[in-house]
Amino acid sequence: MLFSTLGRYFFKRYLITAMWFFLGVSAIIFLADFSETNRRMSALASYTLYGALGMTAMRVPSILQQTIPTLSLFIGMTTLIALNRRSELVVTRAAGLSVWQFAMPFVAGAFLLGIFTVGVISPLSAWGLKQSTSLESTWRETSGQARASNFLPWIRQISDGDDTIIGAKSFQQDTLTMVDVVLFHFDKDARVILRQDAATAKLENGYWLLNNVLETRSDAPPARIETAQVRTNIKQEFLQESLEKPENVAFFDLSAKIEIARSFGISTKGLETQFHSLLSLPLLLVAMTLIASTVSLKFSRIAQSRSVILGGIVCGFVLYVVTVLVKAFGSSGVVPPFVAVWIPVIVAMALGATILLHQEDG
Repeated sequence: MLFSTLGRYFFKRYLITAMWFFLGVSAIIFLADFSETNRRMSALASYTLYGALGMTAMRVPSILQQTIPTLSLFIGMTTLIALNRRSELVVTRAAGLSVWQFAMPFVAGAFLLGIFTVGVISPLSAWGLKQSTSLESTWRETSGQARASNFLPWIRQISDGDDTIIGAKSFQQDTLTMVDVVLFHFDKDARVILRQDAATAKLENGYWLLNNVLETRSDAPPARIETAQVRTNIKQEFLQESLEKPENVAFFDLSAKIEIARSFGISTKGLETQFHSLLSLPLLLVAMTLIASTVSLKFSRIAQSRSVILGGIVCGFVLYVVTVLVKAFGSSGVVPPFVAVWIPVIVAMALGATILLHQEDG
């Protein structure tokens, strides 16, 4: 069926529908994100209209990637609705083809869509996020408005008997520089003996280079100095791995990142969850297509369109909530990443296949 004339026709219709959905959703994402970018950054000194357009374009693949599971459900339903309203599915069924046969082109299209997402959109998303984040950090640093990062953790180091905790508002990945930094130095009794507030802290070979530093001690008035050095045993590679966002890593680089992070003793739960999430994506899209196929068997030409659209919206919302929850559980280590990611995929495929079996074979 897949390579027959009818199979190629259904496959072509699926790809055309997917293309229009991708273009439409990408346009909506671009307009919404550009409006938000313009609102947040138009007051910055380095802000330019062309820069904002470029930043928005670089973020589109990342946002689009998050919508693809729900998008595939609507692509499948829209294609089947269009075919049914023109009685093409009725003729197909009358010719003796089962739902398993005429659904194969749509399943193949969904699987290829998943591979395209993993192989093309994921690397574009990772690259675009890094570039847009770097550009935003440059704009804010130029304007003296460093943006706080929800991902940037506090770092503790013990070097030459000096126990230090380091925090910052933002981090520039390419230059290994923290912005708006605060360092707390503790003695052996865990009491703060020195606080250093710096505009930037760059990790060099064996030390932090602090610029524009305000030092505060309990037994002396605050003193401001231009530069200061704080010895550290933190390696540059360790800092890069520990502060790397899983979303900023392309699929083909995740395995290497996981191995490197393990060699440094860094938790890899987030990276593993992202890896399995992308690895399972083609099968998840197949499951969504099977669910979309379940609504095609008893279609009337007009009456059931509203219920199908409502069902698609509900399924998409549930899918989004479940995806966010399992990724959060997997990233935090509450549930093993493999289990957290693959169970929803298996359940969705089993649900779609069960409903099709019931409707087709009773």
